[in-house]
Amino acid sequence: MRTLYHGWLSPTSRKVRIVLGEKGLEFDLVVEKDWERRREFLILNPAGTVPVLVEDDGVALADAGAICEYLDEAHAKGALIGSDARERAEVRRLAAWFDTKFYREVTQNLVGEKLYKRFMGMGTPDSSAIRAGHQNLVPHLEYIAWLCDRRTWLAGPKFSLADAAAAAQISCVDYLGDVPWAEHPGAKDWFARVKSRPSFRPLLADYIPGLPPPKHYANLDF
Repeated sequence: MRTLYHGWLSPTSRKVRIVLGEKGLEFDLVVEKDWERRREFLILNPAGTVPVLVEDDGVALADAGAICEYLDEAHAKGALIGSDARERAEVRRLAAWFDTKFYREVTQNLVGEKLYKRFMGMGTPDSSAIRAGHQNLVPHLEYIAWLCDRRTWLAGPKFSLADAAAAAQISCVDYLGDVPWAEHPGAKDWFARVKSRPSFRPLLADYIPGLPPPKHYANLDF
């Protein structure tokens, strides 16, 4: 059985989990506290970061982008990166938007401050960073609504890696109850469609000890 080493509310780990689900691939999950720099884990990935996917034959793959590209090439079912050069360019552009820009402006300021500082013993959360995260979230939700006004999914007519990347980031923030869904119906409609996909439902069962999600988190209809 392939194994995915992941972290609590690690958006890149969640993106890989969604892709594995879309491909219909079975896997075991192992929580890795990568800040502990465990020697056995560093052998798998010298960078010391999650996610890491270990295949049945023992080959270890690191970096979420590389893992997702590998899975899309190795398993033809449900292509997630597009069927031609222009589609692939748009999927990759939007996946990078959420993997980097959204993470830097929103997830790092909210999940990083509220969760990871606690687990890593780095002191109290920075209130100014949290305020910035809340403020920065709004234009991203508006952008999602704008895209879905013009397309069925974020990058085009089909669910793609762009949707997986966006949903992974937003689900982490939503676990903390920080998404103002009532004020953003367009983004809410898109996320409701993502939540209903079989590949995403296992994420709704996640539970961090001592930090339960809000009641709406696992509700497909909010």
